[in-house]
Amino acid sequence: MEPEERRRISGSPDSTQPRAKENGTPGSPARPGSCGDPAHAEVREEGMLMGQLEALVQEVLKESSWWERHGLDWLILALNFLALPLGFLCLRSQSILVFALGIIILGVVHHTFTVKGSHLASHGALSNSKPWSRFWVLFFVEVCTSFTAEQATHGHVKLHHGYTNVVGLGDSSTWKMPFLNRYVYMFFAPLMIPILTPLVALGLLRKEEPRIVLRTLCLMSLGLFSHYWLLIKVSGFQSPGFALLCMLITRGLLAHPYLHVNIFQHIGLPMFSLDKKPRRIHMMSLGVLNLPRNLILDWTFGHSLISCHVEHHLFPRLSDNMCLKVKPVVSQFLRRNHLPYNEDSYLSRFWLFLSRYEELMVHAPPITDVVGLQ
Repeated sequence: MEPEERRRISGSPDSTQPRAKENGTPGSPARPGSCGDPAHAEVREEGMLMGQLEALVQEVLKESSWWERHGLDWLILALNFLALPLGFLCLRSQSILVFALGIIILGVVHHTFTVKGSHLASHGALSNSKPWSRFWVLFFVEVCTSFTAEQATHGHVKLHHGYTNVVGLGDSSTWKMPFLNRYVYMFFAPLMIPILTPLVALGLLRKEEPRIVLRTLCLMSLGLFSHYWLLIKVSGFQSPGFALLCMLITRGLLAHPYLHVNIFQHIGLPMFSLDKKPRRIHMMSLGVLNLPRNLILDWTFGHSLISCHVEHHLFPRLSDNMCLKVKPVVSQFLRRNHLPYNEDSYLSRFWLFLSRYEELMVHAPPITDVVGLQ
């Protein structure tokens, strides 16, 4: 395996953690024969656990081809590029079924670019080349998603991944809207995501330098206008209002699972304070949850956001396909060392949030006192 790939897999936005306290935790690995200062012994053992897991994952990477590390995910993105003309042409049809097929194709392509593409690009998982990685971040985040690349990278990679489930930093609180009731939030709020996304981006641009503001406005405008222009010129829409409505429908086709997935996988799990957060391997095993595989969501959102979210948080620079490939290694290692490996179904999490909405989405989350893992 190339040195660059080794650095990428072992790299982490949360490389430094406070040392452990003295007491043990029922959920932590057994510590037979430890001697000396218990705190130092625990820190050493936790560091060894992460090192052992990294070594196992690197072995899998070493045995993997470029096709497995990057190629399969690029094939999915390429097939979506190729499906775009078919989607726009289907919208020319007078047949309701063919027209509906066009809506579905464009909706799937849009979410594959804006969720899977943006997510992989923001983590540098699409290419080992820094210039190409930067290009794909700008394309998928700013042109396709109509969001600002700097704020997306800062909020997701540096905060959410660096401080997963740390209250006030990476606790997914940006997804909370306590002024909405449970039914409005779970069923109707997702419909506003296509409109709110560029509006939120414009608000965040106030924090950026003028050159970044100008670049982002140009790329966002390019993406939105290109979508509108293709509907008018290729799909043959005569009404600007109808074209805008079609844009809203296709961009919101999978908005419900998009919002749900973002809250299901972290909120309701242990939350930590900044001065008492556990070390990395415990933070990710305690505070991250995997959902079952789903054909549509695997394609559009990617394995790292659905069935391999634990693996993704432990090794955020892996591609979706590699997260899926190392999943057995990671799950077996965590269970063998008596660490949590959280999994639940989509419907189970949906009913949990619907029944405990006030507790999970309105009130401040309780801090989990993970004694001995800080």
